[in-house]
Amino acid sequence: MKLGAQLFTLRAYTQTERDLDFTLGKVREMGYSTVQLSAVGPIPAQRLRELCDKHELEIAVTHTDPNRILNDTEAVIQEHETMGCRYIGIGMMPEKYRSPEWIEHFAWDYREPAKKIAAAGKRLLYHNHNFEFQRFGDKLVIDILTESFPAEEFGFILDTYWVQLGGGDVCQWLEKLSGRVPCLHLKDVAVAGYEPVMAHVGGGNLDFGRIIETAGRCGTEHLLVEQDTCREAGPFQCLRMSCEETLKLYPGAKR
Repeated sequence: MKLGAQLFTLRAYTQTERDLDFTLGKVREMGYSTVQLSAVGPIPAQRLRELCDKHELEIAVTHTDPNRILNDTEAVIQEHETMGCRYIGIGMMPEKYRSPEWIEHFAWDYREPAKKIAAAGKRLLYHNHNFEFQRFGDKLVIDILTESFPAEEFGFILDTYWVQLGGGDVCQWLEKLSGRVPCLHLKDVAVAGYEPVMAHVGGGNLDFGRIIETAGRCGTEHLLVEQDTCREAGPFQCLRMSCEETLKLYPGAKR
């Protein structure tokens, strides 16, 4: 498994080519070998590839506008081909699908894009929050998604923090979705008063030794550190601390 940084953590520092260039250099210095492109500025795919290549960082996966995946599928595929990126990610289910009445429409709409993406040698991935662990009828939303697409066409960017907040066990879900989680978001859960808060890896209560071992057995290729909000320190320092802690647990991560 390779260790990467989810650039959403550093979104304030990736909005221009100059800022992204500097930020990628810092990410590489920390010890990461891959990145997830999410919430970066309007920078062409070719230039994104050039900047990542400059810093010897592989583009593991993206978060791409769901509307573009649905309505501009061929262009999205070509952009990912340019970036050398196999995985096309949906960061969040569009709001209109988030109800018992409309959840089936998500699969109805995205089956064809998923099929086209798979035919191009890539894979559509879905990033969960805790929403996917509510029940619509007798099924969890994440189960509805799993059953609605062929495994080879639709996988998951499983997020450790949100699985935990949804009441799930991360390792159990990795096993249940074995082969369908090529990318795993590492994000710890701490507690402040009565509230759960995001923390760097090792700064909270998740058992990342067990999680990483399970991920390796279940086919995960990319461990991607993400921290949407950073309370302990600035986002660069939080990413650095997460990198150091993850490499202690999994020194085999390619650097």
